[in-house]
Amino acid sequence: MDYGAIDLHARHTLIRIVTAEGTSVLDRRITTTPDEVRAVFGGRPRARILIESGTESEWVAQTIERCGHEVIVASPNYALMYGHRDPQIKTDRRDVMALAEACRLGIYRRAHRVSAEQRARRRALRIRSHLVRVRTQTINQVRSQLRQEGYRLRTCSSGMMTTRYAELSLPSALQAVLAPLILVIDTVTTQIRACESELRAVAGSDAVVSLLRTAPGVGVITALTYRAVLDEVTRFPAARGVPAYLGLVPREDSTGTRQRKGSITRAGSSELRVLLVQASWVIWRQRSGPLHAWVHRLALRRGKRIAAVALARRLSRILYAMWRDGRPYCAAPTLG
Repeated sequence: MDYGAIDLHARHTLIRIVTAEGTSVLDRRITTTPDEVRAVFGGRPRARILIESGTESEWVAQTIERCGHEVIVASPNYALMYGHRDPQIKTDRRDVMALAEACRLGIYRRAHRVSAEQRARRRALRIRSHLVRVRTQTINQVRSQLRQEGYRLRTCSSGMMTTRYAELSLPSALQAVLAPLILVIDTVTTQIRACESELRAVAGSDAVVSLLRTAPGVGVITALTYRAVLDEVTRFPAARGVPAYLGLVPREDSTGTRQRKGSITRAGSSELRVLLVQASWVIWRQRSGPLHAWVHRLALRRGKRIAAVALARRLSRILYAMWRDGRPYCAAPTLG
């Protein structure tokens, strides 16, 4: 069997294929398009191809697999994979040579490839998140412009903003200037509601999402995002791996008798991390139940912000256990 590697970039890509003995049989630079990838790999003898996990790695991997080859999507954080590259001289050619050698020798760590269903859900959730950010920025701009002229909008939800705006008696010149922003807010709000309606329909048909929603503070968007980000609960042998994957564990620099911990690593999905922290604040405001009692005790010692992040970390483990065991949330009598 031959072994190959791809140094994938947005516009151009380097491909290298070697024999089992390490002899090069192909070195080529191509434009990063499906047609170019098929032209290289179509009709070639079956080979094992290594690709670093990245934004475009999945469609490239699927294109190569349809040509009859085995594809390994590897984690780029595995330093040993680059052991054959001089760390002081980095070029794309040296990268692809190191990756081809790593593929031949088996020195890589597979990255999880998300299922097609959950990739589609991630896409829908990201589009909704983007629309929400656009609306928030536009509302802030309107509020800022109104304050400059001595007007203030009443506090309200984002969906009610244009209703509150219509209640103001504004000069016609100011209304004309702000009209494009109000139109953007109305249009984006309509699109957000359409997205959320579709997501609620998806959530209602997914048994795992329905299960996760039984946990306090966890709504449709949080449950769908948790499901989509983790994809498969069996990826993690234990609950402690989930908060580390989501960047909710503290950084650590410990050696010998010295132990030093810092802020959380913020690795993984920032969207899910933010949603879990928001769920923690919801639990805080509910002022009932064992989780609130636990976070309240911690807040007295460490402060509210640290306690909220700690509760998000605990919540990520609870959701994992619920999914793994197929059981709805059940409040424990006490939480230490």
